[in-house]
Amino acid sequence: MIIIQNGRVIDPKTDTDQIMDLVLVQGKIMNMGVGIGEQYLAMSGSAGVMVDSSKLGDADSGIDGSIKSRTGIRVIDASGLIVAPGLIDVHVHFRDPGLTYKEDIQTGAKAAAKGGFTTVVCMGNTKPPIDNVETLEYVLEEGKKTKINVLSAANISVGMKGETLTDMETLKAHGAAGFTDDGIPLRDTKLVKKAMEEAVRLNVPLSFHEEDPALIKAAGVNQGVISAQLDFGGAPAVSEDVMVARDCMLALHTGAVIDIQHISSGHSVRMVELAKQLGAHVMAEVTPHHFSLDESAVLKHGTLAKMNPPLRTAEDREEILRGLKEDVIDIIATDHAPHSKEEKDRPLNQAPSGIIGLETALALGVTNLVRAGVLPMTKLMEKMSLNPAVLYHLEGSKGWIGKEADADLVLFDPEELWIVTEEELESKASNTPFIGEQLYGKVKYTICGGRIAYEER
Repeated sequence: MIIIQNGRVIDPKTDTDQIMDLVLVQGKIMNMGVGIGEQYLAMSGSAGVMVDSSKLGDADSGIDGSIKSRTGIRVIDASGLIVAPGLIDVHVHFRDPGLTYKEDIQTGAKAAAKGGFTTVVCMGNTKPPIDNVETLEYVLEEGKKTKINVLSAANISVGMKGETLTDMETLKAHGAAGFTDDGIPLRDTKLVKKAMEEAVRLNVPLSFHEEDPALIKAAGVNQGVISAQLDFGGAPAVSEDVMVARDCMLALHTGAVIDIQHISSGHSVRMVELAKQLGAHVMAEVTPHHFSLDESAVLKHGTLAKMNPPLRTAEDREEILRGLKEDVIDIIATDHAPHSKEEKDRPLNQAPSGIIGLETALALGVTNLVRAGVLPMTKLMEKMSLNPAVLYHLEGSKGWIGKEADADLVLFDPEELWIVTEEELESKASNTPFIGEQLYGKVKYTICGGRIAYEER
């Protein structure tokens, strides 16, 4: 049993924002309410009885003055902390199998837990790709060895070649949470339509990386003033816009549930808005780097600000912020994309695109959305927990706080200012432009399935 006392409980499902206690038993939230923690302690006969924390196992080590340990019970004083549903990231790259020098499932899960995430969905662009049962089952089995929930999408097309659909029915039966060729756009409209029709039949979501390669001179930097200054061809917003328009209309036609991944163009935000108004089942995700930075960051951070799709103009960023505020954009997802230092130290035209994001996502949301007045805290939690759960049909037990919900929680101090340092990262990689930045919102505990997956030491 874990009893969390005096925390500011924020639940996006019920719009709750209240100081209360939670009682966690056997992986579930058994009860919640004002002052109930002491009642449970009294009923258990444990009130005031202290025990040696070393007898409670590794998960209960590192006891400090804010935590009281009693026989069979751990009590966490969450005074001054927000207690929210465990964060869910629908878009991570753990590079396992095949590219584990960048990241692996174990280190990726540790980074996720430190960032407050209790569930992640891995993308399928591994080596080999997740277009077969064997690779899918490897990822899921390795995920079970971690302290969080590691789910995985499988590929839409065989070999991520965009030519032949995978056996989506068999892959779903073996645990695929959804389907995507993320990293490579799907050019064949007929194939995309067929995939959507199959997804409707199987009741699974599809996620799309929207960049038409035919319109891109050089990926990773927005085509515009900055790319011209750097004499770098760039990727124009229209390369995203044309594919977003196509897939929104196909979703409207087929009835499929689709996720527009890492949206970056203001015009694409407008198209998602129109598609929703027309009745399409379209959700859109945005990364913390796309709502925090614009293309000028490339001048300051170089390859650490190179990503697909690229950071775009200040006007595009403003439209993204509007989309978040007006619920056009439903989900905040990191697109956690680790690369080695050697790879990112290459010249701009040779370095790979992508940055890590799991350990800074919540703090960037608190700093650049909540404190900036774009979103209230409850809305931030909705876009980082409840809506991701809805996309992947997890909302029966995840993404919210209530009796019988899974005991997946993040406890964080929204007022604590901290500096992002390379030395403290749990990820194998450090490719982020936010090293050295001061951010608000520090994760203190991550609890998954009623067990502590991370606690600040």
